[in-house]
Amino acid sequence: MADDELIARAKQGDPDAWRVLYRTHAGRLVVWLGTRPSGDSAAAPEDIAAEAWLVAAQKVADFDGDTSAFAGWLFGIARNLSTTTARRSVRRRTDPTASDATLELPIDDATLVVDAQDWARQALAALPPRERDVVGCIDGLGLDVAATAQALGISAVAVRVARHRGLRRLRGTTAARAPRQPVSSASLSRSTAGGSTER
Repeated sequence: MADDELIARAKQGDPDAWRVLYRTHAGRLVVWLGTRPSGDSAAAPEDIAAEAWLVAAQKVADFDGDTSAFAGWLFGIARNLSTTTARRSVRRRTDPTASDATLELPIDDATLVVDAQDWARQALAALPPRERDVVGCIDGLGLDVAATAQALGISAVAVRVARHRGLRRLRGTTAARAPRQPVSSASLSRSTAGGSTER
């Protein structure tokens, strides 16, 4: 696949081309990395994303593809960095532990409340890792099948299968959480038609 104009300019170090690529992919890359468990509370998704951009800038000369393929390549770099971070954290065990069980820090941040009640994020987190990643890439971030396959290092067929399974699981989860439908006046009148109504 030949480079398009934007990628060709990025390979030449054009800052405007890199700005366009960054605006297109930076936000969804951080969101996606936030759904992947790093195992290290000290490694923020923003840090891994920044490192992925640095690696991409260093290796862009080796990239063959157009602007749409760039997303899969960039996400693949980020996936590898995220996996490396997770492995490293297992060896280092950097998760903080409170020395005092009663220690509580007052945090007045409404986003923490929203995040705690974000049932969609929780439903995605409950999926098996491959299904979570595929559904997140395609349905959450808008990547196509080819870019998702490249980002996750799996085949396009595996992407389609994982997406089908993941969406089926999510449908079951959301159906269980859905509120009961209100009783319509038509069904109510049918149910009371046989009996007497008191005034």
